[in-house]
Amino acid sequence: MSHSYRIDPATALPAVARLLSELPPSCGPVRLIGVDGHAGSGKTTFAGQLADALGGAPVLHLDDIASHDELFAWTERLVDQVIEPFGRGETAHYTPYDWRARRFGPPRPLPPAPVVLLDGVGAGRRALRPCLAHLLWLEFPHEDAWARGQLRDGEEQREFWDGWVTAERRHFDEDPSRPFADLLVRSLPTGYEVLPGPG
Repeated sequence: MSHSYRIDPATALPAVARLLSELPPSCGPVRLIGVDGHAGSGKTTFAGQLADALGGAPVLHLDDIASHDELFAWTERLVDQVIEPFGRGETAHYTPYDWRARRFGPPRPLPPAPVVLLDGVGAGRRALRPCLAHLLWLEFPHEDAWARGQLRDGEEQREFWDGWVTAERRHFDEDPSRPFADLLVRSLPTGYEVLPGPG
């Protein structure tokens, strides 16, 4: 992909889906695609639309892997429950975290589909990049993203957000994802603009 490459916003999702489908597998038979960006930047909305463009690709949300006690210290759990089974071509089983009940739930199966999207802050972290076929970064100013996330989550989560912003700043200071992104995704009033990333 050349550095002048731009995807027409009207056809961005099908074009990205086609590109990702043609990549070599990166984790056993799976093309594991990281969708990273600041909290509130629109990752989950984009990942859902991209999953549809991929014909119903599974999306694993890192909100299901993280917890109150481990906002970013979840790598080992993700590797044990998902990465290693995928590497063997097996169905993964992860235990989604309930943020209101503050506990992990029963195991949920995640088959090794041709493309699996990994959606969440830290999806492009150093420890995971060797397992990713591609890393996408949602371009959105962090202050605006955080404000949008807090508006979305409401007063009930205000205290959580105070701690989250500090934790996210620290995470990206120590382990940035954006410099390694293969594609940068900008949300437009209608659709997306997709540009080559610094990675």
